[in-house]
Amino acid sequence: MRRLLTAALALAALAAAGPAQAAVSPADTQTKTPIKHVIYLMQENHSYDNYFGTYEGVHGDANGTPAGVCQLHNLKNPRQGCVKPYRIGNSAIQDLNHSNRVALRQLNKGKMNGFVDALRREGEGNPSTMGYYDGKDIPYYWNIADNFVLFDRFFTSSLGGSVSNHMFWVTGTPGNPKDEVIPETGFKQTTIFDRLQEKGISWKFYVQNYDPQITFRNRGIGDRGSQIVWVPLLNYPRFIDDPELRSHIVDMSEYYKDLENGTLPAVSYLAPAGSSEHPPGSIQAGERFVRTLVNGLMRSDAWSSSALMWTYDDWGGWYDHVRPPRADRFGFGFRAPALLVSPYARRGHVNHTTLDFTSMLKFVEQNWGLKPLASRDRRANNFLSAFDFKAPPRQSEFVQATRGTPKKAEPVRAVVYMAYALAVGIALLAIAAAVAAERRRRRDGELTEPEPETREEVGV
Repeated sequence: MRRLLTAALALAALAAAGPAQAAVSPADTQTKTPIKHVIYLMQENHSYDNYFGTYEGVHGDANGTPAGVCQLHNLKNPRQGCVKPYRIGNSAIQDLNHSNRVALRQLNKGKMNGFVDALRREGEGNPSTMGYYDGKDIPYYWNIADNFVLFDRFFTSSLGGSVSNHMFWVTGTPGNPKDEVIPETGFKQTTIFDRLQEKGISWKFYVQNYDPQITFRNRGIGDRGSQIVWVPLLNYPRFIDDPELRSHIVDMSEYYKDLENGTLPAVSYLAPAGSSEHPPGSIQAGERFVRTLVNGLMRSDAWSSSALMWTYDDWGGWYDHVRPPRADRFGFGFRAPALLVSPYARRGHVNHTTLDFTSMLKFVEQNWGLKPLASRDRRANNFLSAFDFKAPPRQSEFVQATRGTPKKAEPVRAVVYMAYALAVGIALLAIAAAVAAERRRRRDGELTEPEPETREEVGV
């Protein structure tokens, strides 16, 4: 009985204490905004019109596909007809050619009328570039847009492909200015993680299905080979040869552990693998992956001071109607979907600020007082207008995975712990009452000799 009472007291103390918290670096919390944790995820290969072309927005202000669009099969022979936007739904899709050559032909000197023609010239007669998804296909993403922030002028940083855009994401530069190839000796440009490391600000790069053996020195194939493209740090000798720096590159499972343990770093970059939404992969798998990331954050103590933003590394060959502004000789590229989830995010807000991947660097640099990495992020717009820092942080709430269903409030962690502690307290009172009653019976002679302590009584 005494051991049972001791165990119950220990359990009550644990419940009252809540989850363990890691020591926080002073530099982590010295921010210009209430955001103490920023989380960036890069998914793959979709244009804005491909995902949100038919999304009207809560206030009807989303810049979607105009009425009457029809792209010619052959720009030199209009008699061959044209292709209108159509819903893909559950139809099988292919990975469209999205080389720099195709991008330039689709752009067609800013006319934005070469999307079908460019792929025809590459031998891809299937006009699936005009296909789109809607709220029936990606309901969770549309629900996020209804409740948080959707950016309708977020452009890819480069008109090229994955290598340059991921390098813009972490360095503000295209990495290799000559082509979309990782150099044999790796990259040397300064990264945002170098800046964070110098100032003592915590950071991690979480990688889905991380394989530490795959680097630019040992390149894999397929999704595994994409790891070095989607995780640029694996192409840096200094990041893979320095054990301390290498320890910041971890498997995605560490993200959930850090949320649970209260050890989420100030800056987190996330890279997918099979859940990247890269055609012909499943967009539903990507939605489930993102939803798990968001719900994990909402359940954690970090929620009240966090911002999670995700976007797509290039347009993937899909149609988009907005002409990209000219930033420099590398870009901008076509628009990509981009969404922001935060307790400070404006509800149902479509943000019209012109942004690109270097705007994500800009937020980190300004929030933690870091120097710009390159001219592009120095000139980039920030997305501060997507937040409302005058209002208190919103309570966490689940966003539904289907359209047209009400939201469910996420239980407040403090209430859960109080209820747990109360239940333990009631149990302790019952145990104390039983102990007192037994002592009275012993004193009154109702028990002639003590019963042996059983295994059940000591909790074995």
